[in-house]
Amino acid sequence: MEEQDLYSEINSIRNLMERSTRFISLSGLSGVLAGIYALIGAGLAYKLLYVDAGTDTYLDFNHDITVQLFFIALIVLVLSIATGIWLTIRKAKRKGQSVWNQSSQSLLKSGALPLLTGGCFVLLLLMQGYYGIIAPGCLIFYGLALVAASQYTFGDVKWLGLCDIGLGLLATLLPGYGLFFWAFGFGVLHILYGTIMHFKYDRENSAK
Repeated sequence: MEEQDLYSEINSIRNLMERSTRFISLSGLSGVLAGIYALIGAGLAYKLLYVDAGTDTYLDFNHDITVQLFFIALIVLVLSIATGIWLTIRKAKRKGQSVWNQSSQSLLKSGALPLLTGGCFVLLLLMQGYYGIIAPGCLIFYGLALVAASQYTFGDVKWLGLCDIGLGLLATLLPGYGLFFWAFGFGVLHILYGTIMHFKYDRENSAK
């Protein structure tokens, strides 16, 4: 009994320290839904580029298509953020935790710089017409943001970030396939990551 009590106390201390230094209310389901949104957006972009416009490569589309692609990406981004915030708040309330605390603030601060820098960089590429490296830029800077923020949340986030960085570098070597790399990085990987997170953390916590 004494060993069990000691083990229980150690677990309690570990959980307390984890809650004070790491934001653990991220929802795996939000990652899955973000991936689905990304795949739908990529499907719409593919139809717009290759079916409706009939282009041989996504590098030679015109200004009108560029605007439509921008709004598709914007809608995917807004839906992903809104869903992530909603599910995170719901999970935090279920666990009796505050969403806006020291760990969540540190997480946002760490990921904000590479994310905002990447956003500005991508907009500049779009304005200059360098379409071939927009998708790699999105993946690389998003991956950097995840790696930077991972020290304040689950370590699994770091691996998602590293995979996105690797995909971004590979997409740079194959600029004509940026849409497919974008779909895999933001779609497929997010679904895999979210599924792992859900079964590894969300279900475990709900079982408790």
